[in-house]
Amino acid sequence: MDLPETAAYVAGRLDEMGIPWRPCGVMREDLTQKYVDMGFPRMERSTGIVATIGSGGPCILLRADYDALPIVEENDLPFRSQRPCSHLCGHDTHAAMLLSAAQILKRHESELAGTVKLMFQPGEELGYGARTMIEDGLLEDPHVDAAFALHIMSTEPKGMVVYTPGVTSSSLDTFALHIQGRGGHTSAPHQCIDPLMVANQVYEAINLFMTREIAPGTPTTLSCGVMKAGNASNVLPDTAEMHFGLRSRDVVARSHVLERIPEIIDHYVKAWRADYRLSVFNCPIAFNNEELLVSLMPAFEAVAGVSGVKQGVPMQGTEDFGHVSEEVPSAYVLLGAGGPSMAPHHNPRMVVDEDVLWMGAALYACSAVRWLNLHAR
Repeated sequence: MDLPETAAYVAGRLDEMGIPWRPCGVMREDLTQKYVDMGFPRMERSTGIVATIGSGGPCILLRADYDALPIVEENDLPFRSQRPCSHLCGHDTHAAMLLSAAQILKRHESELAGTVKLMFQPGEELGYGARTMIEDGLLEDPHVDAAFALHIMSTEPKGMVVYTPGVTSSSLDTFALHIQGRGGHTSAPHQCIDPLMVANQVYEAINLFMTREIAPGTPTTLSCGVMKAGNASNVLPDTAEMHFGLRSRDVVARSHVLERIPEIIDHYVKAWRADYRLSVFNCPIAFNNEELLVSLMPAFEAVAGVSGVKQGVPMQGTEDFGHVSEEVPSAYVLLGAGGPSMAPHHNPRMVVDEDVLWMGAALYACSAVRWLNLHAR
């Protein structure tokens, strides 16, 4: 969330272009504490940037995320990251492409039939960066009427623009459960409240629940990635911790799970006389507005050619642009920058073909201009 150097670089480029901007993003104390509960550093700022080009209505938002991942890059490149983090999801290219589009749009500002709002976003990988900006007024002053975002993709063919009508990515709901038991000697378990046993009961219960209350074939999965407690075989620990996540592309199933999981946790923990603290992060399904997609299709084809645009399938992964698509009609596409033989995203050797970066800038700029012209007031 807190990317001061990245934000300063983007702000400096916007200043050079004469584009007004402001910091955007607010971290409430409860949100900061949730991330601490999840094992992240204490983050007290969300360093997003919002800028505007043009004036009046209508207004379209263009979004670029610019956060990195805690992965050491292994590429032999002159610009390889020198830090224990790196842009191995391609978010640096998103920022570069949106800055390039900003320069094009600024040069033609007097011709714009409304306002283009630029969203430079931290914290996408955390599933909440967009929400911190929305809570800080991202979609107002001026009010945003539509939004467009793209994501570069190393494993898609170079130059291919891929879109998915309707649901385009899974939601991600993350639960961090901290169980407070009463530690003691393993020879006297009756004097203790064993948090590991409670965690095990919760683990079994939520997995069994998924097989009995969610219809087979529903695109919904629940997985536990963290369970930890204790440090000696003859000591019952005082506390236990487990983190698990729900991914879904089904709105009804997701709603049911989000209602039932806290109930199950509450009943099982209390049945064994333990206490608990539950932190939950919610990142919604990203949804492509089909009417907006159709209206932008000529812009996509103008950049990539008719044969360079294809319909894809919803992503298993999560995209926190879903927070924006919950609020305003939105369109989200993938831009191919390699092919199936390339290292995938989040891999230490992921790399993209820079020859497609002009296409991303053009997709941003052409989509904005076309939409504004179609909705000129």
